[in-house]
Amino acid sequence: MSEPKPIRVLIVDDHAVVRSGLSAFLMIYPDLELVGDASGGAEAIRMCEKFHPDVILMDLVMPGMDGAAATKAIRERWKDIQVIALTSFKEEGLVQGALQAGAIGYLLKNVSADELADAIRAAHAGRPTLAPEAAEALIQASLHQPAVGYDLTAREKEILALMVEGLSNPDIAERLFVSRSTVKFHVSNILSKLGAESRTEAVAIAIQNRLVD
Repeated sequence: MSEPKPIRVLIVDDHAVVRSGLSAFLMIYPDLELVGDASGGAEAIRMCEKFHPDVILMDLVMPGMDGAAATKAIRERWKDIQVIALTSFKEEGLVQGALQAGAIGYLLKNVSADELADAIRAAHAGRPTLAPEAAEALIQASLHQPAVGYDLTAREKEILALMVEGLSNPDIAERLFVSRSTVKFHVSNILSKLGAESRTEAVAIAIQNRLVD
């Protein structure tokens, strides 16, 4: 029975010392294989083209193309390449940006060698790994999410209420003594602020979140 192939890993970090340290760490584990290292996002994409790694350890804060942008570009092109964000920062914006770009994991650089190896194996198997600090940042972000429709103006709420009543743009214009183009402008803003694709969806969101009386 043949031995399973080692997991092919690419390291991306703008600091040579970090790349060297991570390279040395990978040599400890027989099931992990370093296929290359890159000093930035653009170079990482070229390395993917050349070596097609299984898992990438991706720094986030780098000059030029940052880690999130590189992750997004790589994941859009190679769905089978998994990316673990490996950074010194735990700010919620960075965590959200990395995960939204397609990273399957988010770890801090103070992680132990065994924990990092386990995260690489998990990523290769399609399982996410989040540092406790990253999970906490996501929880805090969700707790501080503004309420749906918080940024609607008084006029937009008034028009939304009429939309819920089933009035068309011409009907709303007549009711409020404004032009149809003005109503159209407000309706467009309402859909944008609610993240709705249509009037029907906006009305559903308004009812669900009790945005109108």
